[in-house]
Amino acid sequence: MEYYGYAGKILYVDLERGKTLYRPLDLDFARRYLGGTGFCARMLYDMIKPGIDPLSPANVLMFAAGPLTGTLFPQASRYTVAAKSPLTGIWGESHAAGHWAPELKFAGFDAIVITGRSRKPVYLYITDDRAELRDAGHIWGKTTVDADLTVREENGDMEIKTVTIGPAGENLVRYAAILTDDSRVAARSGMGAVMGSKRLKLIAVRGTKPVRIRKPDEYLDHVREWHERMLKNPFTPSRIKYGTTNLIELMNAIGRLPTYNFRQGVFEEYEKISGETLRRKYFVRTRADFACLQRCGRYVRVPSGPYKCYCKAPEFECLCSLGSRCGNSNLESIIYAHHLCNLYGMDTVSTGGSISWAMECYEEGLITKEDTGGLELTWGNHEAIVQLIEMIAYRKGFGDVLAEGSWRASRIIGRGTEKYVMAVKRQEIAAQDGRAQKSMGLASATAARGADHLYAFPVLDEIGFDVEIRKRYGDQYLPEMADRLNPKYKGIMVKLNEDYCAVVESVGVCKYGTLIPPEFYYEDIAKALELTVGFEFTVDQLKLIGERIVNLHRMFNVREGIDRRDDTLPWRLTEVPSPKGPSKGQVVELEKMLEEYYTERGWDLKTGLPTKEKLVELGLGFTIKDLEAHLSRLKS
Repeated sequence: MEYYGYAGKILYVDLERGKTLYRPLDLDFARRYLGGTGFCARMLYDMIKPGIDPLSPANVLMFAAGPLTGTLFPQASRYTVAAKSPLTGIWGESHAAGHWAPELKFAGFDAIVITGRSRKPVYLYITDDRAELRDAGHIWGKTTVDADLTVREENGDMEIKTVTIGPAGENLVRYAAILTDDSRVAARSGMGAVMGSKRLKLIAVRGTKPVRIRKPDEYLDHVREWHERMLKNPFTPSRIKYGTTNLIELMNAIGRLPTYNFRQGVFEEYEKISGETLRRKYFVRTRADFACLQRCGRYVRVPSGPYKCYCKAPEFECLCSLGSRCGNSNLESIIYAHHLCNLYGMDTVSTGGSISWAMECYEEGLITKEDTGGLELTWGNHEAIVQLIEMIAYRKGFGDVLAEGSWRASRIIGRGTEKYVMAVKRQEIAAQDGRAQKSMGLASATAARGADHLYAFPVLDEIGFDVEIRKRYGDQYLPEMADRLNPKYKGIMVKLNEDYCAVVESVGVCKYGTLIPPEFYYEDIAKALELTVGFEFTVDQLKLIGERIVNLHRMFNVREGIDRRDDTLPWRLTEVPSPKGPSKGQVVELEKMLEEYYTERGWDLKTGLPTKEKLVELGLGFTIKDLEAHLSRLKS
C-alpha cells in the first residue's frame, strides 16, 4: 500500500515482555481520526479499561504525530502524547513541538503505543523502520538534558531527537512533564509520570526516510502562499521578537493575569517580569521548531548571581505561574525556576499552581512552618519557590505533598485548605482569569483534560476581533461574541473552537497561525490534506471529525464518572467579583454559558452527557453502552 503524508506504520512496544512490533496504518481509520489526538482518542478508548490506576501497568501511553507533521505547512512540528492522567484520573493528553515528531515520521512511524511496565529502566531506540529497547540504568536519575546528551553521544549521532523524563517523572510527580529535544515540553496532565511508572526513561529517534507528497506539482506553489501569508501577518513580527512573553503586558492590560493565586487579575509589578524586560536584560537568541516561521522559542542568560544560568526562556504561562501567581517579581528567579522545571521534567503551570495554593494557605494560617519544614511561604518569596521545585521533583519533605498537585495536597492537609485550590477536575488552571474573558472561563470548565485554555483556545474576543469572528462564525453573533466580558455566544464559540482545535492537534500543526493569529482555517487544512495525503475533505467533513474526537474524549471521561457536575470552576471565579483593574466587578457566569454550550453540542442539558442520537450521528455508537452505564449510576 502506498502512503502519502503518513509514514504508514504504528509501533507497538510491550515493556513487560520487552518486545516491539509494528502494524500498517489503516487508511480508513486515518480518514476518520486524522492522527495526533484523534488517533489517541480512538485507540486508547479501546485499550484503557475504566477504573484503572493511571500509574499501574494497565495504563497505555501513546505518542502520535499527524499527517502534516514533518511537512512544509507552517509550524507542522507537533505530536500528541496521551494516557489516563495520574493528576486528574480522566483523559490526559499533552502536546509539544520541536523536531522529535518529524523525526519519528522520517523513521517510518506515525505513532507509538506503549503497554505494560518494564522490570528495569529502559529507553526505546528507533531508526528507519526498526525499534529496540535498551538498558537505561546509566541514565536513570539524570536530568532531562543530561540523559538526552548521554544517549546522543553514546550513539555517536548528535542529530538524534529525544523525548525524555527527568527525576520528577521517575519519582511519579503527578504533573511530571516530557521534555522534547531538551527544550520543548509536553507539560500538562502528568504524562511524564506515566512514562516514569513504566520505567521508560527516553525515546530516541533517528530517521532518514522522506514524507511523500501526493500532489507534488501543486504542493510547492501552495506552500509558498501559506508561508507568505504567515510572514505577512501583522502578529508575526511581535511573535518573533517576544514569543509569548509579551502576553504579560497584554493580559495585565485587560485584567486577565492571575495574581496571588487568582485573587486578582492584575499584578502591580508586572513590568518587572514582562516580555520587554526579559528581552532587554536577558535575551540571547531565538529558536525555531521544525517548519516554524514565527520562531517563538528563545534562549536567555542570567549572567551572575544565585540564579546564574543559560537556558530556554520561560513562556508566558511560566512567567505567570512562577511569577505573578505567586506574587513573585524577581525575574531572574523565574528564569532559573523554569530552567529547573525543564531539567527535572515538571509542568510549570501545575508547579506554580500548587506553590501559589500553598502560599495563600500559609498567608491564611492554614499551613505553617511545621508543615513546610521551616520554609516561609510568603507571597513573592522566590528563594522558597526555587527550593520547593527541587523538593517536589525528589519528593522531599513538603515537596512530597505538593507533588500530588494542589487538589490532592489539600485533601492531605485539610483544615479548610480545599477552599483555595484553583483547579478544574483536579488540574490547576493556567494563566487565564476567566472573569476578564468569559470564553476562557468556560473553556477551562469544559476541557476534556481538566482546566485547559488550549483545548478550545478562544482568543478572538480578547481584543474584539470583529472581522475574524465574522469570517469564522458569521455576522449573527456580533457584537456580543467579540465582547470578552459578555457571556452571550461564548458557549457557541467554545464548542466551535474545541472542534477546530481537535482537528489542528490531529493533523500535527501549531495553534499559532491556526488560532492566534487566525491566519489558517478549515479551508487551508483541507487543501493541505488534499495535496499532502490525497484525502479530499469538505469543510463540513473536517468539522464533523473534530466533533467526533471531542465527543470521544467526553465519553472516555464519562466512563470515569464525569458529567455536568464536574464542568465547574472554583468559587472565586464564579462568586467573587474581580477586585481591581479593567475587569473589576466581573465574575464568570458559568451556568448561563454551559446551557448554551450543551445546546450547541446537542448534549443533554441536565447531565451534560452526549445523547445516543449524537453518538450515532458521529459514528460513535460503540460508546453507547458506556453512556447507559453512567446513566444507570446516576439513577441509582
